[in-house]
Amino acid sequence: KMEYEARCFFDVEVGGLPMGRIVFELFSDVCSKTCENFRALCTGEKGIGKTTSKPLHYKGIIFHRVVKDFMIQGGDFSVGNGTGGESIYGGTFADENFDVKHDKPFLLSMANRGKDTNGSQFFITTQPAPHLDGVHVVFGHVLSGQEVVSHIEGLPVDRMCRPLQDAKVTNCGELVPKMKNRDKKVKKKAVSSSYPTNKNHTLLDLGSE
Repeated sequence: KMEYEARCFFDVEVGGLPMGRIVFELFSDVCSKTCENFRALCTGEKGIGKTTSKPLHYKGIIFHRVVKDFMIQGGDFSVGNGTGGESIYGGTFADENFDVKHDKPFLLSMANRGKDTNGSQFFITTQPAPHLDGVHVVFGHVLSGQEVVSHIEGLPVDRMCRPLQDAKVTNCGELVPKMKNRDKKVKKKAVSSSYPTNKNHTLLDLGSE
């Protein structure tokens, strides 16, 4: 696909140990409002939520519900047990469309409490789930880090399907696309060629304490 789709990332730890990064590609051309909600919750750029009075940010959330051979669920930034969260639009918003089907693993879809009740909670499928079609809005997929999702899916859980060890998002954000080739040729003279990738690597701050 030639068009740019927003890409976001979660850095995940389990029981305090780093597990790796999940990168999502959002289907912005299919459901722009739903994708913008997720993207902004990854960056935290919208400030404080109207109904939760908490930062509209996925940083620090846990995957509070994990069902093997089905999905992993997270996104409740205010309470952390599946009862909280809200959208960047204030409270909940309507189902945008059901164009994309739950026909494979590693799809990103909105959790809800019935029709038109989308907030901040989402789930990632680990199997096809056709019974969710027309009920939950699919708005993206896992581009890399499928093994991190699978690791979380396999964690031991309690009777409420909550992992016994917290699977936590320690950092999250949007990945900015590299410059188009056309622009690169123009800017080559101005930019030192010995630092080709410094611009958009969030990895750079890992070494500096």
